[in-house]
Formats: sequence, C-alpha cells, structure tokens
Amino acid sequence: MKNKMKIWCISDTHNKHTMLKKPKADIVIFAGDATVSRDKLINQPELESFFRWFASLPYKYKIYVPGNHDTSYPANLVKAPENVIVLNHNEVVIEGIKIFGSPYTPRFGSGWSYNVDTWDIKRYWDQIPEDTNILVTHGPAKGILDITMDKNTKQFRQCGCSALLETIGNIQPDYHIFGHIHNEKDVYNAGILKLPNMKTTFVNASIVDYYHNFVNPGILIDIKIK
Repeated sequence: MKNKMKIWCISDTHNKHTMLKKPKADIVIFAGDATVSRDKLINQPELESFFRWFASLPYKYKIYVPGNHDTSYPANLVKAPENVIVLNHNEVVIEGIKIFGSPYTPRFGSGWSYNVDTWDIKRYWDQIPEDTNILVTHGPAKGILDITMDKNTKQFRQCGCSALLETIGNIQPDYHIFGHIHNEKDVYNAGILKLPNMKTTFVNASIVDYYHNFVNPGILIDIKIK
C-alpha cells in the first residue's frame, strides 16, 4: 500500500502547456496563469485550450488555481472541466491531505484578475485553515523565491507578499506551491527552497522565464498520505 503521493507542480504556462512532458505522478497542481492576454475575449480561447489539455492529463487528481492572467475565468466566460478541481480561495481534502488554493496577489498595474490592495490582502490569508498541509497561491511570500526585474529601473527586487509570509510562518504547511514570478531560476537556478527555521518547503513552479521562454519542466514533490 502506498504511503506517499507524488505531486507534479506547474504554474505560469502562458500558452506553452503543450511543451510539457507528463511525468509519473498522482496529482498535478497548477498554480495559475495558463494564459497571456488580459483582454477577456482573447483570453477565453487561450484558457479553453489549456483546460482541454489539463483535463486530458493522466492523473487521478487535477487541481487548478486561477492566476491574474486568467481573466476570462472570473468573468464566467470559461468553465473548468468536470474532472478538474478548482481551488478559488477554498480547500479540498485528498486522501487525508488538506490542500488550500487561492488566486489572490498584491495589486500591480491594472486590468488583472484577483489583485488586492496590500493593506487589504491579509484578511484573505487569515482565512487559510491552520491544518492546511499544502498551500497553493498564485503569488509568492515576501523574500521566498520572489525576485523579479523592475521594468522601470531594470533592477532585481523581491516582490512577494509579507502578509502571506506571516501567515505561512504561523500555520507551517508542509508545502507552499506558487508561481507568478518567472525570474527565480534565472537568478538562483532554484525553484525549491527549504528554510532551516520552518517546516514548510517552498516551490516556485513557474515553467517560463521573464520573457515567457519555456525553461522548467515543473517540479515533482512527495507528501505522506495522512
């Protein structure tokens, strides 16, 4: 009898989902940004294409968390296939493992989905259950695999959410899976991080770089069945 489940973590495919090879796993978790265009009508066929691919994947459980680019989803222009579990700031328990997914990120620019002002975002993180085993958010926590280039200054900076980091420090899930930031592999050549003072392992599962070039086949992790 298996005592572990293997999870394939992917994020930020930005219309490049068909370039991915399918590894052996029990669960696939997608942490947002399947698409590119912020225009809802252009975004619609992009997301529909992704969902056809995602629904066809040979995994027992398929989890999708929306991202800021996936603008046609909150506009109700696209529905997820029946065999896809959507976590839109809610949870699911799979074989004793509690997974909570949320699409919210600190606000930047305009026209994006699920952006929340930094002064208001903590109320969302306060709703994450304390017994969460795997936390999936579209964006990173402050200082954790969150380096990107400022388009104006051309300097690298950390742009994760400090309120999210505080919540993760309090609840200590086994894993925090996210994307949103594409530079991390360019800067550190690492998409997974374990801090010595925390139980949580952090996974930046973005498959593309800053310029949306395909660079990462996703990250495989294991978790014990509860």
